[in-house]
Amino acid sequence: MPTIVDRRSTRVSGGSKVADPIAINGEIDSTPQKRKLRSSSTTEDSRVTSDLTPSPLKSSPSKWKSPRRCVNDSPMSTPNANRGAKAVNLSKSPVKRRLSESFLEKPMWNPRDMEQLNGVKEALHVSRAPSNLVCREVENNRILEFCKQAVEQEKAGSLYICGCPGTGKSLSMEKVNKVLVNWAEESGFQAPDTLSLNCSSLSNTSDIFGKILDKIKLRRKINSCTSPLQYLQKMFSEKQQSAVTKMLLIVADELDYLITKDRAVLHELFMLTTLPFSRLILIGVANAIDLADKFLPKLQSLNCKPAVVTFRAYSKDQIISILQQRLKAFPYTVFQPQALELCARKVASASGDMRKALWICRSAIEMLESDIRDSINSLDLPSLHGGVSDQQRDCACDKALIHESNVVRVDHVAIALSKAYRSPVVDTIQSLPQHQQIILCSAVKLFRGKKKDATIGELNISYLDICKSTLIPPAGIMELSSMCRVLGDQGILKLGKAREEKLSRVTLKVDEADITFALQGIRFFRNCLQQS
Repeated sequence: MPTIVDRRSTRVSGGSKVADPIAINGEIDSTPQKRKLRSSSTTEDSRVTSDLTPSPLKSSPSKWKSPRRCVNDSPMSTPNANRGAKAVNLSKSPVKRRLSESFLEKPMWNPRDMEQLNGVKEALHVSRAPSNLVCREVENNRILEFCKQAVEQEKAGSLYICGCPGTGKSLSMEKVNKVLVNWAEESGFQAPDTLSLNCSSLSNTSDIFGKILDKIKLRRKINSCTSPLQYLQKMFSEKQQSAVTKMLLIVADELDYLITKDRAVLHELFMLTTLPFSRLILIGVANAIDLADKFLPKLQSLNCKPAVVTFRAYSKDQIISILQQRLKAFPYTVFQPQALELCARKVASASGDMRKALWICRSAIEMLESDIRDSINSLDLPSLHGGVSDQQRDCACDKALIHESNVVRVDHVAIALSKAYRSPVVDTIQSLPQHQQIILCSAVKLFRGKKKDATIGELNISYLDICKSTLIPPAGIMELSSMCRVLGDQGILKLGKAREEKLSRVTLKVDEADITFALQGIRFFRNCLQQS
């Protein structure tokens, strides 16, 4: 039977015995030095007896943890052993992870460099078409397959593309048109002629038929008594006349401008694709989702209703991906990840309009420019007027910019958002007295998470904390209750009734984002709202 080494006779590296930590001269000694020696001996004992006594309680000084409380930990692990692994497993969405990685990998940019500044602004301009259209692969493939089938079979057809403004409809059609021409040339098919027009530019809705004839180049053969529509109807009803023409792809953007009282023009346009020898591939683009059902009932009765492709509003993750795609060409970081996320979240919840998101990002960059100009102008450099060189002035400016981050921050985007989605509520909040604004700031902090209402007493505690942190003399609870009633009369708060004033329940009647946007321009409220 193996012998367990006695703790009291354990030898340390010096060769001398360590005194008994339990009793010295008959008394218990618990001085820090003795506790240190005790821990050292315990460590040595654990090395010697690790194979003989594998009890977890004796082999490790860490506290035993219940497996139910830590699913991913082992009972023997230290409290912080798997914290890093948990952070990876419980990480946020892949889009957020990519945002953080790109922020860490790239260096900061210099907004004072006009070349960099103009390059970023140009990349975020609405008129700048991206080289690769992301987040619309499914819709593009459906449109492309429809066009390919029509070209292969030399068969006319109609397609209606609908969706909210700024969801990539027109941009997708430009991309599909280029891909279709390349595919036809590579596959040995005759590429169709393309007629792209914006119906809002037509002085008369019936002019669209003349535009089609101009593209086919047959206007010179028309009698003065025959209208362009009548000639097209006759041509696509006779095999000999239609055989000499190529397939024609018509992309009619802003199609809802063709809606008239009798809807005759819109109806006749789609009917051209149903004629027996028609060579038209008609693709209408508009914002109205129910146009095919509401304005083309006769086509539906003739079983000629166009196919429909719907472009849904962009989600938050899609907006972030598109913004990243536009900014990835630059070797530096322009936006904080949280700033891009705030912009995407607000735009996605409001409309999903990508053009609005691009405008907000450009406006946020202008906010950063303004901050940098203010920081340079506010430098206290009285000695510079006494003959100090320009090099010293530039050095001082650089120091100021180092202190002030060069990336577009959350507060810049928040100000841009408040301009884009400005509402009467924002104006009302900005015109309130300071203590009423503090009450709203306290309510926003109090209602973060799942909590949607609170009592006057709870709101008063949050209000007092903010006043105490900023050394602002607070109002009494009765005065606070009176201010809450004033905010309730303005439609910002909802105040319930109770026997005691401090038990009355308070609820926000406006969006928390409106309060945040209204107060972000004041540094005190911005710092207060950013705190958890």
